Amino acid sequence: MFGINDLWLFVISGLLLNMTPGADLLYLIDRSISQGVRYGVAAGFGASVGCIVHICIAVLGLSAVLATSEFAFSVVKYIGAAYLVYLGCSLLIIKTIVAVPAGDTTKQGGFFAVMGKAILINILNPKVALFFIAFFPQFVDSSYDNSTLTLLILGAIFVINATLWNVFVAWTASSIAKKLSVNSTLGKMLKRLMAIIFIGFGVRLALSITG
Repeated sequence: MFGINDLWLFVISGLLLNMTPGADLLYLIDRSISQGVRYGVAAGFGASVGCIVHICIAVLGLSAVLATSEFAFSVVKYIGAAYLVYLGCSLLIIKTIVAVPAGDTTKQGGFFAVMGKAILINILNPKVALFFIAFFPQFVDSSYDNSTLTLLILGAIFVINATLWNVFVAWTASSIAKKLSVNSTLGKMLKRLMAIIFIGFGVRLALSITG
């Protein structure tokens, strides 16, 4: 239907990808623990918006530039790496750690600020764009007349599944944090761990081999 091959396999593969820990998922968990489920959901929505941008670029064929141009890939890669390192350093500097009172967003950022950061984390990772280039075509029937429609449908399915998973993770992380009544000492440890992980992702992205 609509030129899609093995839809069930596409859905399962997409869910497995969304479950794989990455910078955007870690940011979502961090916001869920420190600010609550609402801001975790904001980070999840941001990641989904980032995926929509990558999908639109892939459908338009512009992301092929990242696959063929070492210079373009490197530019986006280093910008993304720098931003991840910046986020990690910011987490080390911020003193307010965990269990932020409801509605207190002066230091952590409001709903749309959190969402915006999540969008940037996703968009500035060129490997996401390359993933869509490599992954989506495998489920498109080459004999179907409108491959653009097929790609858009696959993209919509992927984003919906990703959003549902992100909401679930945000709710779960927030609920666990509340039940454990995370204290300031443990909060500082979690914040520092998140900071190190973000910096590590940034360094790894910067050092990764192009292509």
